[in-house]
Amino acid sequence: MPLTLRNVRPWGGDPSDVTLDGGAVTAVVPAAQDVAASAGAGTEPGAGVVDGRGRILLPSFSDIHVHLDSTRLGLPFRPHTGSLGVWNMMLNDRNNWPDAEASITERATHTLAAMIERGTTRVRSYAQVDADAGLERFEAVLAARETHRSRADVAVIAFPQAGLLRESGSAEMLEEALKLGADVVGGIDPCALDCDPVKHLDIVFGLAETYSVPVDIHLHEPGQLGLFSIELILERAKALGMQGLVTISHAFALADLPDGQLDGLLAEMAELDVSVATVAPASPLPLQRLTAAGIRVGLGEDGQRDYWSPYGKTDMLDRTWQLAFTNRFRADELIEHCVAVATVGGASVIDPAAQRLSSLADRPGLAVGDPAELVLVEGDTVAAAVMDKLPGRTVIHRGGVVADGLQLV
Repeated sequence: MPLTLRNVRPWGGDPSDVTLDGGAVTAVVPAAQDVAASAGAGTEPGAGVVDGRGRILLPSFSDIHVHLDSTRLGLPFRPHTGSLGVWNMMLNDRNNWPDAEASITERATHTLAAMIERGTTRVRSYAQVDADAGLERFEAVLAARETHRSRADVAVIAFPQAGLLRESGSAEMLEEALKLGADVVGGIDPCALDCDPVKHLDIVFGLAETYSVPVDIHLHEPGQLGLFSIELILERAKALGMQGLVTISHAFALADLPDGQLDGLLAEMAELDVSVATVAPASPLPLQRLTAAGIRVGLGEDGQRDYWSPYGKTDMLDRTWQLAFTNRFRADELIEHCVAVATVGGASVIDPAAQRLSSLADRPGLAVGDPAELVLVEGDTVAAAVMDKLPGRTVIHRGGVVADGLQLV
């Protein structure tokens, strides 16, 4: 059934009426003069008309780096007990996750619902597979995806959080998840965690080639160590013809490389169409330079109130604020660029054939044929919406309303 959004402002522009049908935008016209005719129109599925109330219409958010399998959202607050270091944090999680007050499936399903309610309809979630958890966490994320299959598109990454070489059976468990339908194969810190980057990456890229899936590597390694790992990743992407199919998550090394090294590295990443996922850390990536180089960049919330960190609350608008804040952006155009990264930027990381950001000034418009993945938010301007993070949101997936007022419909 076609759906009409009356009196909305695409990217904060002029009031418009927007028609959706078949999962795509089919018409964008100036708003009807008699907007009162649509006042009070319902937002329940099948209503046919949504009263936009002059709200801003944006592409829906794309959370491309989230750990649905570790969340504790919805449970009592738990003081943080982890210690520094990826391995130590992993052990803290391992020592606690089986004893949570609710199952992983319940927690992942609850968190995914809250993400959708706040405007996210495109998700890439990690699911830890290792000698400790087996496939339990992976299967829980699959179950959460199935529960919300009509409300969001969720890609699941089989993720070896404990590495591939430190514990026997890790590589076999990773492959088993791929056999069961994982959409992406993950890797992590091939030098710092597994201490054998060649073997680690050989396993990851070998599985990617065998099962025809993209690669997503967690890379916390800093400076020259991180540069070394990135170069090995690029080498394999080139050798296997995996242009557009490799993502480096975190990529902390990009934040502290000298200009001479960074420029050449970004050029090579752009040539191989290697994308980057950031979670807006305290030491920010060179976001403006990444975009200027033509590199696809997306945003994610990482773990959300889990055994790694007490932060995160399922709201990508809040994480967009964090991206702008950590980059010390004040100008509206730069804050708006963060919104672009959090929406279509992330969508292009998930699907390299999707619309891409070509410059800092690039603003996703709203044209006939665009995907009907949209969110209405309150705010005088797009930058104001980021600052205020108001609750008056309507979320649209595949042309239908799936959430309104921070509640699923």
